[in-house]
Amino acid sequence: MTAPVPYRPLPLDLSDVRYEHGPASVRQPGVPVGRTEQLVWDSSRVYPGTTRRIWVHVPAAMPPDEPAGLVVFNDGWWTLDPDAEVRGAVVLDDLVHRSEVPPTVGVFVDPGVFPGAVQPKNRNAEYDAFDDRYATFLLTEVVPLVRERRALTDDPARWVVVGGSSGGVAAFTSAWLRPDRFGSALCFLSSFAQVPGGNPYPELVASSPRRPVRFFLQAAARDLGWDRPSMNWLAENLRTAAALAEAGYDLRLVVGDGGHNPNHEGVLLPDALRWALAGPPTRARDGD
Repeated sequence: MTAPVPYRPLPLDLSDVRYEHGPASVRQPGVPVGRTEQLVWDSSRVYPGTTRRIWVHVPAAMPPDEPAGLVVFNDGWWTLDPDAEVRGAVVLDDLVHRSEVPPTVGVFVDPGVFPGAVQPKNRNAEYDAFDDRYATFLLTEVVPLVRERRALTDDPARWVVVGGSSGGVAAFTSAWLRPDRFGSALCFLSSFAQVPGGNPYPELVASSPRRPVRFFLQAAARDLGWDRPSMNWLAENLRTAAALAEAGYDLRLVVGDGGHNPNHEGVLLPDALRWALAGPPTRARDGD
């Protein structure tokens, strides 16, 4: 069935653009507010010496005994704050209430900090690294905290990892290295350009067996370095998307206007979650 898309004039200024949020990103009458519990985690084995906040959000419309899906949000408070751009808990409450996604718990994970250190933030070390530490941290330290509070399904198709900027790289890497757990990665304005040693994914995707992961990528026409021959956020996102497309991945790519900010991520999040949690479409591919 053809999906109609309303006409909207194309903005002529590509850098100063703000997208308007849809109804799923705004508290609506009749949609009950879920329960959010804040935790402090200072016992990390993967990142010793760090401390961080973690929020577990259970939408009110969740059936009490049904194992839930899981959405992990990197940059926890930035993506949870109901007055900011992403509003992850607001979106989950709406989508679960309207049965537009299956029952799903959200866990919002802040990057670690070293209390009292001269350079306390551990965000880039955790998010930009091309290794399995962050995925291991999520699966061995964060997920058990969620399971203490709510039964989770083990179906990877209902486990999603979400991130923007460096958090988008962490989401991509987590799903790439652990496709047995994360069936979808939603990656917004991902900082592939600043992975130490360069963006590994165009070559890796082309040379590796296809993984059972769905990728949602968002890029911006005026992202960082958009007109430079190196350290170009726009180009590296497009290269990664092209590699995924050529390898036959189930891919959704959205290229918008604007710069390096989370506004478009927040506007796209409801549709991205609907897409990720609907399950892959049945399709045939030449040569398969």
